[in-house]
Amino acid sequence: MLENGFMMVVIILLINIVYVSFFTIRMILTLKGQRYLAAGLSMVEVVIYVLGLGLVLNNLNEVQNLIAYAVGYGIGVIVGMKIEEKLALGYITVNVITKEYDINLPKVLREKGFGVTDWAAHGLEGDRMALQILTPRKFELKLYETIKSLDPKAFIISYEPKAIHGGFWVKSVKRGKLFS
Repeated sequence: MLENGFMMVVIILLINIVYVSFFTIRMILTLKGQRYLAAGLSMVEVVIYVLGLGLVLNNLNEVQNLIAYAVGYGIGVIVGMKIEEKLALGYITVNVITKEYDINLPKVLREKGFGVTDWAAHGLEGDRMALQILTPRKFELKLYETIKSLDPKAFIISYEPKAIHGGFWVKSVKRGKLFS
């Protein structure tokens, strides 16, 4: 089967897509503190890597194998990122600034299960309400849609917190009581 040049290219391409996807997910798991899961995944990843690289190195005279390896690497990065988007690991913090006091955005968001802290703020054009919202990443798009539906002109900034400690909302998340 490996004597067929086309099959060799396809196998190398697929091996590298899988390898780089695993690599991308492992890096993200490592950054999110999931060390044991990342270590387990890395063992599978290295076996796939050695197989793919071995096929290319044993056939260096076939330039299409090297091209397949490179293309598979690039596609693997994209596939790995797409998988990570679907997994949506971790949390995000979203800062919102709105001038719409009468829609009571904090109350609406809390009723939907989001952790919200709000305070009065002052901007160039007058009084504003500032909100800081913590949510699991899997609810990120739902949060944006809710905010934009209530205040299309809201100023929104999001980032991933490195560490979270304390607060009643974190306890609810750990008990699985969020968005039930």
